[in-house]
Amino acid sequence: MLRFADFANLPAEPNTFVGRESDVDELVQLMRVSRVVTLCGAGGIGKTRLALRLASRVATGHAGGVWPVELADLDEGEVRAHVAASLGVAGDPGALIGGRRVLLVLDNCETVIAECAELCRDLLGSCPGLTILATSREPLRVPGETVWRVPPLSIDGEGSEAVRLFAARAAAARPGFELTADTLPLVVTLCRALDGLPLAIELAAAMVRVLSVRQLVERLDDRFRLLAGGARTAPPRHRTLRAAVDWSYRLLSPQERVLLRRTTVFRAGWTLDLAERVCSGPELPEEDVLPRLCDLVDKSLVALDGEIAGQARYRLLETVRDYALEQLAASGEEGELRHRHLMALAGMAAGFRRAVSPEGRMSWPVVERYINLFDGLRAEVTAACDWSVSAGEPETALTLLTDVRFLLTGCGRKLEVADRLDRLLALDAARVPPALRGQATILRGELALAAGDREHALRWVRAGVAACATVHDTYGTAAGLVVMGWLTGEQDLLSRALEAAVQSGDRILQSLAHSARAATALRHGRLREARRAYGEVLAINEELDNHVGRSSGHIGLAQVARDAGDLETAKRHYESALVLVGHIDARQQKVSCLAGLGGVALDQGDLATARAMLTEALVLSRDAGLGCGVGRRLEAWAGLATAEGDHRLGVLLVAASVALRRRQPDARTENVLRPARALLGDEMVAVLWAEGTKMTADQAVSCALDGTRPDTPAAAFVPVVQESRLTAREREIAELVARGLSNRAIADELVISPATAARHVANILSKLGFSTRTQIAAWMIASR
Repeated sequence: MLRFADFANLPAEPNTFVGRESDVDELVQLMRVSRVVTLCGAGGIGKTRLALRLASRVATGHAGGVWPVELADLDEGEVRAHVAASLGVAGDPGALIGGRRVLLVLDNCETVIAECAELCRDLLGSCPGLTILATSREPLRVPGETVWRVPPLSIDGEGSEAVRLFAARAAAARPGFELTADTLPLVVTLCRALDGLPLAIELAAAMVRVLSVRQLVERLDDRFRLLAGGARTAPPRHRTLRAAVDWSYRLLSPQERVLLRRTTVFRAGWTLDLAERVCSGPELPEEDVLPRLCDLVDKSLVALDGEIAGQARYRLLETVRDYALEQLAASGEEGELRHRHLMALAGMAAGFRRAVSPEGRMSWPVVERYINLFDGLRAEVTAACDWSVSAGEPETALTLLTDVRFLLTGCGRKLEVADRLDRLLALDAARVPPALRGQATILRGELALAAGDREHALRWVRAGVAACATVHDTYGTAAGLVVMGWLTGEQDLLSRALEAAVQSGDRILQSLAHSARAATALRHGRLREARRAYGEVLAINEELDNHVGRSSGHIGLAQVARDAGDLETAKRHYESALVLVGHIDARQQKVSCLAGLGGVALDQGDLATARAMLTEALVLSRDAGLGCGVGRRLEAWAGLATAEGDHRLGVLLVAASVALRRRQPDARTENVLRPARALLGDEMVAVLWAEGTKMTADQAVSCALDGTRPDTPAAAFVPVVQESRLTAREREIAELVARGLSNRAIADELVISPATAARHVANILSKLGFSTRTQIAAWMIASR
């Protein structure tokens, strides 16, 4: 007969149970309503430990006993007898359990999954008081089963589960170990690299007895050799990280192994369509990719990771990926797979180019899908470019990038492809058609323009236009002329750009040409011309139903209206633009709208709304890596700080904006400095200006958002501003520095040698206690 349950049936916990508090609470509730709960997850995720903790929590509700049964080392045909023996009986376990309230904990079902499923089905049918808690790398698939995917430990700072686990186990391995301000970021990095996997974190923590945390992080590239020091008493599959993954890999079918190793060609994630295009082939027909992918998800080796453009996204844990990469390298098929990966992405890019081509009518839902698809696959695009560089085959990658040029330049994304494009263009590949090389060179110029590097942008675009014109590439020439129009603002060039865009027949290029004309007119105060040109932009894109283009038209008209003092019209256009790009990752447009609405609110005296909008715009610019955008947003924030009466903050931020954008102070700068000088004095403004120009972008953003100022030695900001400290000649030279002249230009202006000019500038810096020419310029502005 089964004896009454007590906690003696459950093994004592070998060490402190860390984290999973909310998981256990949720599972306790689940156990009250479900008769069979399966904890699924990858090897080392902590299924067994969680199951035992959960069993101890619900034990009092099972008067017939809580019975853990370890199944890891069984062969087929041994399950029923082993379960009966674990219950302390011989014969059919179902007949002996009967109607008692029993909790059966079946651990590691994956090796005998089919027999476990049959046993559970039979026991649940014949034992009404029975509850089953199972752990497995894949579901049992029995009626009434609730599958609970065991998540990785949280990794979000000192109080996170992963960091707490590492700290607890490290302290056990090396008494006295404590997290410090220096080691905490390293531990977070370590836990993130290990995917929050408890087994991997425990193995890493055990190594602090011989290595520092920094050494652990530095050696993670060889994680399988590094994390090989588990407890001797642990099951063999848990003694090393490799053993844990080996265990899972050995349980896979041949086709599952093929698919797992082939998915490592994806750097960050993939969709089913991509998997079918890239991973099918010998040993794995295309029609078998989906069922095998389902198998790998069920076995917790592939994780479902949200969606991309309405398609499920899949990814591998880094530890699993590292292991599978070894299998891919050994298979001899890596080169072919990486080529297929590149071709699949190039095919998608060609689809986008067709969707926006003049030959077909643009369908915004289709374009929106491509935008979101490539947003989710940016890491794959960069991986494909990296392989193309290493393989010395740039043509397909260059075609891919030029096909999606509007996605790379039109929505304000991080510019991860710029360096890769440089390397692709530098390859000596005679097969690259001149038109393609020319268009790719123009694209490189557009990326430089988006990054604020106008000098190099113009050089690249001119070279690209020349290459396209040589081979009579109408589209490439038109695209390049439009960008040159943006860069120079020359009326003749703008007219040529529009003419070339019309000749190309591409309505999007025509819209961009009108945008260039409008922006130039707005910059020079020709508001009527700007309004007319932006109206053309809006009309063309309404005809195309291009939401990104329509938003650009609205943003331009909003800027015109604000400059004209029509704040309500400006607000209406900004709001219309923001709605149009609400469902895509058009970061630049969103930033422009938010900053514009913040500026309108500031003009109207609504400081609370201005602060909310400008905060959102600044954070989005920072998170998107939009360096120039951060500089512009800081200038707007300086205006807000001044309006709120915080003149110190205003000077700091406007100085940071000028320095980050590598621009000279202008009238907008003076709008902040003038009231600050009146209230704080010239000396304090000079001190604050010097401090602001030294801030990095991140420091300036933190300064704006929460008032945090960097720790900088006070001596760096002690200016001497008495005019008498400078000689008349030095004062004259300081004026020329404030005008932006270089040493050579100063020498030409004053008919002295460049060396003499440089010596005077050095003396000025020394006397005023400054370290940059920008500080001299600011001091001169403040002293006028």
